[in-house]
Amino acid sequence: MGKTKSMAFGQPSGPPASARQVRELLSLLNEAGHVDFRDARGPMGFTQRQAAGKFTGPEAAGFIERLQDDAFHGPPPDAVPLTRPSADDRLLGRIPSEQLAVELRRRGWTALEP
Repeated sequence: MGKTKSMAFGQPSGPPASARQVRELLSLLNEAGHVDFRDARGPMGFTQRQAAGKFTGPEAAGFIERLQDDAFHGPPPDAVPLTRPSADDRLLGRIPSEQLAVELRRRGWTALEP
């Protein structure tokens, strides 16, 4: 029987990104308003490994291209949120801001007008 090479779950498939690619990606993320890879995890769709700054070369190149494209073309005008608001979010959206502020103050929070 022939040997089959198995890959551990969650391991990258491909050569690691170069230090230059990682620096460029972090720079583009900073320009987009993110502090670091972990901060950009949700918006960019990074895995846990990527949020720790570990990318394959092709992954880094793809994210760099995406960020450069977004910077050039800007965000889509009618971006659709990725998740639907929860029932609680919808309920809170119907409560007047003043009433929410009163309740927060009652609970010991500080609430200021924007």
